[in-house]
Amino acid sequence: MGASAISHADPSLLEWLASHDVEYEVHEHAQAYTAMGAARAEGVDPHTFAKVVAVRTPDGRSAFIVLETTDQLDLRKAAKTLGADHVRLLSEGELATLAPACEVGAAPAVGALYEVPMVADFAVRDDRDISFNAGSHTCSVRVERAGWERAAGVIYADLALDRDDRPVWARS
Repeated sequence: MGASAISHADPSLLEWLASHDVEYEVHEHAQAYTAMGAARAEGVDPHTFAKVVAVRTPDGRSAFIVLETTDQLDLRKAAKTLGADHVRLLSEGELATLAPACEVGAAPAVGALYEVPMVADFAVRDDRDISFNAGSHTCSVRVERAGWERAAGVIYADLALDRDDRPVWARS
């Protein structure tokens, strides 16, 4: 871990990881505003880079949804998982209020830091290590998934849009 990388990471995230015995590596990379861009900048498989999508229910509850970078959130599945009629994505202003120490769109996959429940898609379980934003668009952390899962109390659900990767001619 270089000092410059740590200076761009949210210090509360690093303290949380250390206090929960989650081993981590801090990676500084070129500025990236999407999870896919961050995965490329970090040089990791996009399937092992987790993105955080923040949603809100009609009764005002917020939640972090964690997906593989390559997946898209199915809002209906998220609503069902959260026990709501529907959910909506948070605005940039709401994100800034929810995670004030982070650059908008770079919240780490640790809902406990913001007293926000967090649910991860089943696909996130497939990898030994995962990366996610560390509070900035130029820094991410790589953690052992099992340690992160244990410490963060991750709950898994089917949250990603169903994709049919077969060629169009092979679909019914």
